[in-house]
Amino acid sequence: MAAAKAAKTLQDEAICPICLEYFNDPVSLDCNHDFCRACITQCRARFSTTISCPQCRETCPQRNLKPNRKLKNIVELARELTLQPGREQETERLCEKHREPLKLFCKEDKIPICLVCDRAKEHKNHTVVPEEEAIKEFKEKIQAHLKKLREERARLMEFQESSKKRGQENLRKTQTEREKIVSEFQQLRQFLEEQEKLLLAQLLKLDEEILKIQTENMNILSAEMSHLTELIRDIEGKYQKPASEFLQDIRSTLSRCEKGKFQQPEEISPELEKGLSDFSQKTVTLIETLRKFKDTLPSAPETKRRESLGLLRLGKIAANVTLDPDTAHAELVPSEDGKSARWAGTWQNLPDNPERFDTALCVLGCEGFTSGRHCWEVEVWGGKCWAVGVARESVRRKGRLHPSPAEGIWAVELWGGHFQALTSPETPLPLLWVPLRIRVCLDCDRGQVTFFDAGDEAPIFTFPLSSVPGGRIHPWLRVGPGSQLSLCP
Repeated sequence: MAAAKAAKTLQDEAICPICLEYFNDPVSLDCNHDFCRACITQCRARFSTTISCPQCRETCPQRNLKPNRKLKNIVELARELTLQPGREQETERLCEKHREPLKLFCKEDKIPICLVCDRAKEHKNHTVVPEEEAIKEFKEKIQAHLKKLREERARLMEFQESSKKRGQENLRKTQTEREKIVSEFQQLRQFLEEQEKLLLAQLLKLDEEILKIQTENMNILSAEMSHLTELIRDIEGKYQKPASEFLQDIRSTLSRCEKGKFQQPEEISPELEKGLSDFSQKTVTLIETLRKFKDTLPSAPETKRRESLGLLRLGKIAANVTLDPDTAHAELVPSEDGKSARWAGTWQNLPDNPERFDTALCVLGCEGFTSGRHCWEVEVWGGKCWAVGVARESVRRKGRLHPSPAEGIWAVELWGGHFQALTSPETPLPLLWVPLRIRVCLDCDRGQVTFFDAGDEAPIFTFPLSSVPGGRIHPWLRVGPGSQLSLCP
């Protein structure tokens, strides 16, 4: 038995792990695993000049295939042991029930049986064949399965290698993009720093010019003030003299009194004023460009979280506002979801119901608020005439409308290039740029409306406490020519 077991171990060591047959011209890889030369060459042909070991996946150069002569000799010995029966034969297998040799095979039950079992009733109608015939048949089936499994393994190995290459290529691409981003942003930071230094240097130069003019003007004014003070003192002294002396040298006194009106110096030269205007325009253009670029980028999760926390701290509820199409002027087109309205430029054939504005290009929100705090945001697209705010539910819908608190409207507007609050009269809003996204915050309990630049949280304008009386208050939009206003999520 020991000799048979040793022979079996020897035969197992002589089997190629790829084809599962005896090694044919065995070769060794750098990792000391052995394969048939034809098997490993077939694997190598699917890939590149290197080969990945099918067992340990270590990559080896194709030129490092070393013939294994000792293993070749072992294979020859294993073949002889297979062809020549050993001196110590395996113990013959016997039927556990009848103690007879297992010479037959039942195809239905797929188990070896003895001659007595064949005559028993449990195998009476079964197909029974000699053991050698069954071995041959099942070996053919196993061989067919082995062939498919080897092909599948080779296909998976090929896919694994190609997937690895694709992954490495994608990693190279991401690294290239990473280097490109770092380089571009470094150049952008350098450009912004240079622009900042340039603008600050220009401002410093303007400061020096303004201070120079201011100093010169103060000197001129001081000299003129001293002259006038001295003249007033002399005239007052002349006025107090007695009649006998009063008329003496009166011509000279009157001449000094009739001196022409003092010409005030220019507070700023036309050249300097133009320089200030050009600089302001340049600054506005640069900041607007940077803000538009920033607004095209997705907000970071942390920024969104801070905005949400800010609203919670203020106790304001983000209102889900939609527009009421029944209130929209006939030249306005609300979207189907009620989240935006644009100017159509043509009169639409719509019913003239009592709720609809017939003169002002306005539309109200469906939601009306009577208590609590509520916030929503409006995004502006194009146009130079639009307004954003709130209105009483009873606001006038028919005839000419002059938006103001007296009319039941509290809003900010852009009109002909002027950004202003719709007070009575209007209040100019001295901002460097007109916000592209405005947050409206309504506090019904305190009767107050506040507007913010949603981009940087900067306040725009606040209608004072108790300026909004009780009653139902609705979101209100005025959409002028070329404009589109959208309610943000």
